[in-house]
Amino acid sequence: MKKENNQNPQIDDVDPQSLNENAFRELKEGEQYRPMMHPTRDYREATPYSIGMGILLAVLFSAAAAYLGLKVGQVFEAAIPIAIIAVGLSGALKLKNPLGQNVIIQSIGACSGIIVAGAIFTLPAIYILQAKYPVEQYPEMDVNFIQVFLSSLFGGILGILFFIPFRKYFVKDMHGKYPFPEATATAQVLASGENKENKGQALTLVVASLIGGIYDYVVETFGFWANTLSTTATQWGQAIAAKTKLVFSCNVGAAVLGLGYIVGLKYAFIICAGSLFVWWVIIPLMGAYGSEQLFYGQDPQTIFNDYARLIGIGGIAMAGVIGIIKSWGIITQAVGLARKEFKVGADVEKPIRWQWDISMKKVVFFIAIALIAVFIFFYFGVVSSLTQAIVAWIVVTVIAFLFTTVAANAIAIVGTNPVSGMTLMTLIVASAIFVAIGLNGTQGIVAAMVIGGVVCTALSMAGGFVTDLKVGYWLGSTPRTQQTWKFLGTLVSAATVGGVMLLLNQVYGFTGENALVAPQANAMAKVIEPLMMGGDTPWILYMVGVILAILLDRLGVPALAFCLGMFIPLSLNIPLLVGGLIAYIVKKSSKDEQISIARSERGTLIASGLIAGGALFGVFAALTKFLGFEYTSGISQINLQIFALIAYALLIAYFIWDSCRVKKLK
Repeated sequence: MKKENNQNPQIDDVDPQSLNENAFRELKEGEQYRPMMHPTRDYREATPYSIGMGILLAVLFSAAAAYLGLKVGQVFEAAIPIAIIAVGLSGALKLKNPLGQNVIIQSIGACSGIIVAGAIFTLPAIYILQAKYPVEQYPEMDVNFIQVFLSSLFGGILGILFFIPFRKYFVKDMHGKYPFPEATATAQVLASGENKENKGQALTLVVASLIGGIYDYVVETFGFWANTLSTTATQWGQAIAAKTKLVFSCNVGAAVLGLGYIVGLKYAFIICAGSLFVWWVIIPLMGAYGSEQLFYGQDPQTIFNDYARLIGIGGIAMAGVIGIIKSWGIITQAVGLARKEFKVGADVEKPIRWQWDISMKKVVFFIAIALIAVFIFFYFGVVSSLTQAIVAWIVVTVIAFLFTTVAANAIAIVGTNPVSGMTLMTLIVASAIFVAIGLNGTQGIVAAMVIGGVVCTALSMAGGFVTDLKVGYWLGSTPRTQQTWKFLGTLVSAATVGGVMLLLNQVYGFTGENALVAPQANAMAKVIEPLMMGGDTPWILYMVGVILAILLDRLGVPALAFCLGMFIPLSLNIPLLVGGLIAYIVKKSSKDEQISIARSERGTLIASGLIAGGALFGVFAALTKFLGFEYTSGISQINLQIFALIAYALLIAYFIWDSCRVKKLK
């Protein structure tokens, strides 16, 4: 038996079969968190089985996520379905102590959704603009596999390397201060595979997953009730929307409801407040007092997409800058740690296995190598001028590094990475700089999109990686092992995404009839073209968001959460508030504090199941549509809304009832 490390005294020798009760709350003074795997013992983690299975799932999910994301317009979260598969396989193969290996499978495989989000949000914009600027006349608009592959690869690598110095702060030091919705659900799924002592918890998770999954699959595939409650489904609602631009909408999905429970009432309220501010204040004002030439005849959704949402983008960018300023001490601390390791003869204490990162000396070395490679890629593969390559390199380096903490913060708070919004702002700033140094026209479009792809993937990776490392922290994995093998998952996913994207462009295309939707890339193309080809940019809207974020921060309101609400559609923010209210009701359901805590924990387990089931069955629903299955229920719109209200009420009732089934402690 290894000696207890002095950094973690009084740790039990017996590994628990479930997550500790203090996993999701702030620790009391002197209290320590004990992960499921013993912090100082060695476990089977990176094995031929876990690495091979992780690579296989990374390839499969990268291809599926790329196709479905471009076809359906939504990138599904790969981490949870992969965690479910890992647990199922380890059980079927009867592996002994598989938890460490399952974490690595999930960590490698989850690169798929991360890399896909970074790539398909930006690079298809080049293909979209090729319809207007054909390759025959503009040969520089031609994009090859190497450009797509390296853009995704370098972005993913930078995202990993830039986040490693901040792991301890986000994952350990801020324990219990952030809800980490997706990480919570993933950790619960992986922990359920170990739960041999208390099968009740695993059963609760499975039942909730089936209920949430079947519920979401039925509504998406068969449409027996509307997937979104909306006032515009009624005549009076349409009349109000036409006259005042006021609408109300709420997604009735099980997964989003579970997400709201884990986010909690505090953050859910702030996010929803930002959304209501846009939809019930800004959009009606634009519709009533804005330019008739711009807004006449436009519905609220169009005004949101084309104008009001841009205020949120400016707010997110400024909230990110404010966050960077406030986190400057953390940034300098990370730099100081690296400097300390580089001192000759420096005696750096080796941490316990549970907190063992790749050394800062190696991280700095790898960052230097990666940045050199990025510069070479820009100079020889993207732009033709040394000055332009240097400027592009500086833009990518500064933005990717500084906004790493912003992406991690967003994922930690709401489970949604505003990567498309931050990338859009990056493209705008970068394009303005490029135009100033003479890089414009079609060459500027390609350069901005490829460079934007690097930044987008870097921020996507930073946000996704904090989830992986938080899962590993709760379960007791070795951070160094997760960090090391994340590079392999990035390489495999980048190669897969690059090939799939080129193939899909040849088979379906991104413009014309039956073309792939690619909504985020279309938005990028819409913004980048006037910048590079000469046109108007809505700087005023961005500046309004910047000023708003500053005011919110001065008033003590979390600016990032509020501005995230302004960027994310109203229909996805209202259910966050509903889930947050359920969490509050469950927490206050008993005068006995211990019973309330137990009910709240059971609610977290149910919420995780709803998220997991929704994520997994969401893939099935998308595949069902892909295979050509179309079902028309024939139910009227008003009845679909009534049925949706009934189904949602029943889901909420089940959620509260099952959470409050804890009557007394064992």
